Amino acid sequence: MPDAPTIDTGNTAWLLVSTALVLLMTPGLALFYGGLNRSKGVLNMMMMSFSAIGLISILWWFYGFSVAFGTDVNGFWGDPAQYLGTKTFLAETDLWGATAENVSGIGVPLYVFMAFQMVFAVITVALISGAISDRAKFAGWLLFAFGWATLVYFPVAHWVWGGGIIGGDIHALDFAGGTAVHINAGAAALAVALVLGRRLGWPREGMKPHNIPLVALGAGLLWFGWFGFNAGSELTVDSVAGLAFINTQLATAAAVLGWIFVEWVKDGRPTLVGASSGAIAGLVAITPACGFIAPWASVLLGLVAGGVCALAVSLKYKLGYDDSLDVVGVHFVGGWIGSLWLGLFATNQVNGAISDVVGASDGLFYGGGLTQLGRQALAGLIVTVWSFAIAWVLAFVIQKTIGFRVASEAEVEGIDIAEHAESGYDLSTAGSSGTGGAFAMAGIGTPGSSTGAAEPAAPVSEKVAG
Repeated sequence: MPDAPTIDTGNTAWLLVSTALVLLMTPGLALFYGGLNRSKGVLNMMMMSFSAIGLISILWWFYGFSVAFGTDVNGFWGDPAQYLGTKTFLAETDLWGATAENVSGIGVPLYVFMAFQMVFAVITVALISGAISDRAKFAGWLLFAFGWATLVYFPVAHWVWGGGIIGGDIHALDFAGGTAVHINAGAAALAVALVLGRRLGWPREGMKPHNIPLVALGAGLLWFGWFGFNAGSELTVDSVAGLAFINTQLATAAAVLGWIFVEWVKDGRPTLVGASSGAIAGLVAITPACGFIAPWASVLLGLVAGGVCALAVSLKYKLGYDDSLDVVGVHFVGGWIGSLWLGLFATNQVNGAISDVVGASDGLFYGGGLTQLGRQALAGLIVTVWSFAIAWVLAFVIQKTIGFRVASEAEVEGIDIAEHAESGYDLSTAGSSGTGGAFAMAGIGTPGSSTGAAEPAAPVSEKVAG
């Protein structure tokens, strides 16, 4: 007789902590994207991330989790009724991974695993928004997020992790989301950016980040939360979770160095924006590989990803697509690098589940030949084509119906005011006389002003501030 179902408190506690860490990544992303954006669109940029938390969480609970992790129907989606939101899963047998032979599974309640995967879905959708800053209607964004999550992310999560065609049939590896999250979101970002077109004035006008400390803060929160993203994906507290943790740190640290080295050579000076972007590139690249490669290979991966992504972000100027915040250059390219890296450096020496559970092979440099590299390339290609095609169609239909791009006037004056009736910074003057600004608030005179009456100053255009 098998033992009675038992909750593993260690595994459950770690997955709950990891869930909270991954949830923090989306506000971190909002800060990162918000700082990279121009000042007149910072709130709209952040709203797209925060709205993803609201919308995708509900969709995931209601049917998304069931589509992604329900019993496989045909290799493309899970049983949509199995975990439908109208049902409740609080029985002592409702443990994730439980079988007749192992009634406890990994000892984690189903709702804990559901919540962990929920925050993955949230940030994947939010990632796309960086490509379309300053020009997308908020209503259009919400409709797009609903359709893309339903038609792309939920099924792709099943393909990769739920027993579908990529993990179950092709036997491609993806520990924490290089294919399902980053290639997926990057392909969609490119499609939507193409449909919406370039921002007015791009690339003629400089559209630099308006708040670099905000960028660094967001990158730091993303780096912190990513340990839950990667190490949490082991689902249990064991040596592989530790491997994923150290690999995440090593690859990210190396990618910071790789990016700023390329930037230093190419542009003459390293920048904080470059270091922050390099960290994200390293985090992206190590995501699919963190539990399947040795630490030395993680360092090498970080150096390559940081350097290559630093060069890839300039592709938009050569090819003419306006990916505002470099989702393609960092997430799409970084996701591909990390996924293909598995075809070179994945090894059963660090994780026997590569062969025993997934049915995959060692990478080329561990005697596995080109088999796994081909599997990784095929998986990435399938997700790229599907995500790009569906995103393009969704964006095109939205544009032709309710409209996806804001009016030119709203884009010039500022999308925050047009779409949300608020602005990130109060640029008005202070005091009852309407003059003095920040100096008056500090109790000092305005530099260069006389003690007598002065003509009211003309309002500062936000275009000057970015």
